Amino acid sequence: MPELPEVETTRRGIEPHLAGRRIVSWEVRNPALRWPVELPAELAGATVRQVARRAKYLLLELDRGTLIAHLGMSGSLRVLPVGTPPLKHDHVDLNLDSGRMLRLNDPRRFGSLHWQPAGAEPHWLLARLGVEPLSEDFTGAWLKRAARGRRVAVKHLLMDGRVVVGVGNIYANEALFLARIRPTLQASRVTLASYQRLAAAVKTVLGQAIEMGGTTLRDFVNQDGQPGYFRQSLFVYGRDGEPCKVCGATLRGLRLGQRATVFCPKCQRAQGIAAN
Repeated sequence: MPELPEVETTRRGIEPHLAGRRIVSWEVRNPALRWPVELPAELAGATVRQVARRAKYLLLELDRGTLIAHLGMSGSLRVLPVGTPPLKHDHVDLNLDSGRMLRLNDPRRFGSLHWQPAGAEPHWLLARLGVEPLSEDFTGAWLKRAARGRRVAVKHLLMDGRVVVGVGNIYANEALFLARIRPTLQASRVTLASYQRLAAAVKTVLGQAIEMGGTTLRDFVNQDGQPGYFRQSLFVYGRDGEPCKVCGATLRGLRLGQRATVFCPKCQRAQGIAAN
């Protein structure tokens, strides 16, 4: 599914077309997404203040509330001229006073669109999310505290959205390689120094992916309709059995929590283990 860099790439692409514009009207052709789409009458005339992101959710912050969008497994957003004929999986249009519209396309319908009135309690989708990985709050010390007493693999900890949001499988593999930490290592046994490397690696990997347009996945294209290019730079993900780009050793693959996991047995030795 689209991961944090793809969502951030989309946010950056659509915000210039939405910020400061009023929503004139909308059309919901198919409300049956992951949750039913219900848009209130008060949306008419609302002005988009900004487009923000929380984890993998896009937040259209209006003067009357917030539209919370999730792209699911195959969703995408496009900015198109009002009246552009819809395709089969174009489910929702938001028509703007600029003569353009924001269109949600979602072939698998695992995406969602929610309305959050201004002044309401935090939406249940966002209430228990962990820290943002690109924020100053995300540090090695944060990871070390979160790992205390945890017997799970360090990769599981890194992908736990209650600890840190948006580090999906591809980027977890890549960050662990960059930090020289084996994915299967028990989270509570990783040293603070190793977690400091890991936090820095997450920021580096995600930052590079955002700048390069995200990772090309089977079902995802960015807001321009073009695939991302970060996949060309992957060190381990999807390369099981191939030589490591750093040391030449054969990369190994396994399943962790039903997720494909690839690592280098030489670069990611079980080192940096804290004493019990």
